[in-house]
Amino acid sequence: MKKENIAPNIQSHVEVTSSDERIKSANLLVHPDSRLDSALAKFHPISDSNIPFRDLTNAETKRESIRKLIDKLDVTKSQRYQRTLEDTYCNVYSYDFCYFSKVYLPTIWWTDESLEKIRNGEDVVPVFNETVLPIYSSAIHDWFLKWGASFGWKKMTDLDEIQHKVNTEGGVGIICAKRKIVGLSGHIVPIVPETNLKKAYRENGKVIYPLQSQAGKINYNYFSKARKDWWNQERYSSHVFYYHE
Repeated sequence: MKKENIAPNIQSHVEVTSSDERIKSANLLVHPDSRLDSALAKFHPISDSNIPFRDLTNAETKRESIRKLIDKLDVTKSQRYQRTLEDTYCNVYSYDFCYFSKVYLPTIWWTDESLEKIRNGEDVVPVFNETVLPIYSSAIHDWFLKWGASFGWKKMTDLDEIQHKVNTEGGVGIICAKRKIVGLSGHIVPIVPETNLKKAYRENGKVIYPLQSQAGKINYNYFSKARKDWWNQERYSSHVFYYHE
């Protein structure tokens, strides 16, 4: 999305990872308008029983179910992810991809007041614009640094290693970049398993551009070399790579 809303409890440039096990994920309830053929209710999980969740039985079922998930979400055609004059929806697609992959990535996050209540043992329910606020890609970058490890995300630096783990383990990789200008859109993209036809870009046998799937100015079910190292573009102040089993 173009306009970023920085969640108040996530400070810029925070490198300290929280390990507070009391903090829980924040998800809104499934909404009937949250569908692939609708542009409404984008902060809610999709209401569609035909979308496959990642099958965690073994590495092969994980990889195969991710391929089916990408096909079903069909980011190039689904109305939910199509850009408008004001916005793009990399965060919505990444959230949906992770939601159905059974790993947590926020599209909303707790307010400071809600976090304090949760730490004090109170039961806080996600209520949009009251107990939780929208969180977009630049703020998700900071969320990863502060909270990612608490939700099973491992920070990594080697894209070749991430692609190998995604390929062999059927896990979820993420690239997330933060915009230099506060209020403008960052970007977030899943790294996905290679297929017989879709490959990462390698030089001397090493992955330089992993295989990715994205919503953005242009939506791709799969891409690698097409956008090169977009995370190193001048518009971004920082980027992070993360992996989840």
